[in-house]
Amino acid sequence: METLQTWGGRFKQFFLDNKFVLFLLVLLLIGLNILVFTKTSFIFTPIIVLLKTIALPVILTGIVFYLLNPIVDLLEKVRVKRVYSILILYLIIIGLITITIVSIIPFLKEQIMSLIDNLPRYVDIVENQTKNLIGSDFVNQAQKTMNINISDLANKASAQAATIANSTFTGVGNFIGALTEVIISIVTVPFILFYLLKDGKKLPIYILKFVPTRLKEQTYTMLSEMNHRLSSYIRGQIIVSFCIGFLLFIGYLIIGLDYASLLAVIAACTSVVPYLGPTIAITPAIIIALVTSPFMLLKLAIVWTIVQLVEGKLISPQIMGKNLHIHPITIIFVLLTAGKLFGVVGIILAIPGYAVIKVVTTHLFDWFKMRSHLYEEEKNDTVPKA
Repeated sequence: METLQTWGGRFKQFFLDNKFVLFLLVLLLIGLNILVFTKTSFIFTPIIVLLKTIALPVILTGIVFYLLNPIVDLLEKVRVKRVYSILILYLIIIGLITITIVSIIPFLKEQIMSLIDNLPRYVDIVENQTKNLIGSDFVNQAQKTMNINISDLANKASAQAATIANSTFTGVGNFIGALTEVIISIVTVPFILFYLLKDGKKLPIYILKFVPTRLKEQTYTMLSEMNHRLSSYIRGQIIVSFCIGFLLFIGYLIIGLDYASLLAVIAACTSVVPYLGPTIAITPAIIIALVTSPFMLLKLAIVWTIVQLVEGKLISPQIMGKNLHIHPITIIFVLLTAGKLFGVVGIILAIPGYAVIKVVTTHLFDWFKMRSHLYEEEKNDTVPKA
């Protein structure tokens, strides 16, 4: 009996009282749960289908909610009922959409059709410039020095372009299906948005009903921080994108670049994605400037540099501030990883998703530190402070 008690005490001391061993056991249990879920993934197929169905409408509604909710709150403060505020906003939005369709869309359509008509001419110009470049003495000398066969490179590039074109035509059916889903999602957004604007303040209170009493305060703090960071990022990034598009439009008009409106709209849309968006936006502008003249390419570089400096030094610091506290290198890695995993949608949602995960992880780690007592304050100065 005494031996059993001795072994029981040793077992308790080694396993139950050893926090490192308990941590390893928890990791083991998490791994076993992941393994079980992987082997029985078919059980979750209906849930996955449901999430895929509602994901896009919910995301679009969330973006519009964060844009319109401050206006509704402001109108409510001046004693306009929330329902009436929402209806007024809906009427204003319908009017803006009507003006856009009547005045702006035809103008952009004209530029798009003109660009499509001139595309064969641009291709011929680029092809002739490439042939002249390949036949130049400088390129021939570089080819001999570096032992590179430019003709083979051109053939490989043509073959790769043909492959991309074939895959593009093959994916037209998939694109039409995706476009149908997007249209259906856009149609459902106003209905979901109305109730979210009307009763959105009650959502955190409803969530807290399922949280244990001791964790309600910390959970409420976490939800408030998530809401603040998401709203700051979405509103700020859209305002910054609009400013970039407007500045580029003015710059393109000054230097006389063709399709200034269309290129500015493309830049404004792609600038929603930080760092990668501007790189994508400048590509069509470079092609058109290169086809026009080398001097136009130089003027484009000057305009783009000025706009990026104004955006980086004045606009973004004033509008975005330091709300997300994310290092630029981290943002680039997050964008590349999300793009690899989830495609274009992943790139668009990467930064706000990372901000939410960071808030949740930070609070969970604070809770773990509080419960485990493994991170007590140092009583001496032997360990350097961060």
